[in-house]
Amino acid sequence: MGLLDDKVVLVNGGSQGVGAAVARAAVREGAVVAVTGRRTAPGEALVTELTTAGGKATFVRADLSDAEQARSAVGDVVAVYGRVDCLVNSAGLTSRGTLLDTTPALFDQHIAINLRAPFFAMQAAVADMLSRGAPGTIVNIITSSAHGGQPFLAPYVAAKAGLIGLTRNAAHAHRWDRIRVNGLNIGWTATEGEDATQKRFHGAGDDWREEAAAKLPMGKLGQPDEIADFVVLLLSDRSGVVTGSVIDWDQNVLGGLD
Repeated sequence: MGLLDDKVVLVNGGSQGVGAAVARAAVREGAVVAVTGRRTAPGEALVTELTTAGGKATFVRADLSDAEQARSAVGDVVAVYGRVDCLVNSAGLTSRGTLLDTTPALFDQHIAINLRAPFFAMQAAVADMLSRGAPGTIVNIITSSAHGGQPFLAPYVAAKAGLIGLTRNAAHAHRWDRIRVNGLNIGWTATEGEDATQKRFHGAGDDWREEAAAKLPMGKLGQPDEIADFVVLLLSDRSGVVTGSVIDWDQNVLGGLD
């Protein structure tokens, strides 16, 4: 028996990185999976990988910066599979900006992807759950930087801190509907997106992962597959009654000082 047997799981931002790892783990645990993304090629490649391995998956092209597409992606999955049991909001924008140099356009981009998209995806998914009188689970991928973060992450931190509040608000609002909503504050993670960010904004070389790992307590960056296993647990009944929790998943201890 898998942890997610026969569950329909929608992973927003699921074509690469942490989202793709969650999709793989969910299929492994018996789920039917739908992933969204802006780019068709990586999304369809992931679906081919999952179905070739015996899973059941589909790709829904969606630009989540458009609130209507964030909502309609849920409807597309319901049209194919009849329902959405679990939602994972994994899409994220990490482009850099400080308090002093962030433009209104950059700020709006962060709000659109990191806060507005999860809001309206949750709105549509919860509406589907309520229409069926069915329980459900939602996990929002947030960030440990939401506690404060680096100066160059000002708009990112603002949006993700808002997602923490939204996670708790939705969990409280729908606890009697048996819809559990939790969040995961992940730390520095080895993903394709982070590789591109390090090279674009910080001039990193191909060996940046090794250099970064040598400076971290556990000797490695966060691994997408490990995060995915934790997300699957939160989506599943094995996480029990927990809702409204925002869990710090990192190797740096909040409040710890050297």
